[in-house]
Parts: sequence; C-alpha cells; structure tokens
Amino acid sequence: MRAMLLVIFLGTALSATAYAGTPGEVEVGGYLREAKLQGLFGKTKQFSDYKGKPLIINIWASWCGPCRAEMGSLQRLARRYNGKQFNIIGISTDDDHKAAAAFIKESNVTFENFIDSNVFLENMLGANTIPLTILVDAQGRVLEKARGAYDWDSPEIVDAIGKVFQVKLKH
Repeated sequence: MRAMLLVIFLGTALSATAYAGTPGEVEVGGYLREAKLQGLFGKTKQFSDYKGKPLIINIWASWCGPCRAEMGSLQRLARRYNGKQFNIIGISTDDDHKAAAAFIKESNVTFENFIDSNVFLENMLGANTIPLTILVDAQGRVLEKARGAYDWDSPEIVDAIGKVFQVKLKH
C-alpha cells in the first residue's frame, strides 16, 4: 500500500532512491520528537502545538532554486487548506536569518515559517537534500517524505495528499 501511495503521490520512483540517513533522523513510520521551533518573525512553537490535525512540513532555504520555485504552490495550497483539513509549516535551513525572512516576505508566504539555526531539525527530519516535504499524521507519525520540488496545488498532488492523510479534499 505504501509503495502505491508513493507512486500516486510522487508520480515517480524518486522516493525509492536510497538516501543516507542523518543523525537522529525520524524515518517514515516513526514519530516526531518534541522540538522547539524558532519562528522567523519571533513566534516560538513546538511540534506538539500541531498535534490533532495532519501536518505538512516543508524544509527549504532561500538560496535553493527548487525551494524557491515550489514556494508559490505551497502558498496556494496553504491558502486553500491550512488550518482546515491540515496545517502547513516551513522550516528554513538558512544560516542567514535575515535572508530567510526576506524571502518569505517577498514571496508573500502567509503560513508559519521557522528557522533551524543549529541543524537539529534538519537532522531529525532527514533533510540532507532540500527541498524536502514531510507529511505527518494528526498524532505526529511521519507518513511520507517527498524529496524535490513539486506543484503542490495541482489536482493530482492534492488528491494524493488527501489519500495519504485519508481525507477528502475539494479542489
């Protein structure tokens, strides 16, 4: 079933490619550990603040071309579904907090974004390549990891997200 969802979700065998793990990585099927999320604009949260509703986590950097390319589709997805059927957050791996914040402002991104200045989240989430997008269930279990940039608000991807989260999403 999982392999079928990966094909449905990604449309390719991309995620079947083996990637070396990162120190302390939570694998698909594992549960996120509690972690402090430092907001790009000051607000601090924790992963537990998002429990109770499925969560999409996008790991990105302002200098990453594919990350920049997919951000608009993530924003459109967030405008349609964030806070309703699921939540969306971004985590920047930028060393330069100002560059990350400037990119979010210039991109008119409204979903919450955090910065990982000590590489803890990057390692825990397995972000040895970016962009990396992780789908997490309402209890904090990692369901899927999608490496690379996607058109997140396309009908095919929205349908696949619904299948992974086991919810019906309207287009």
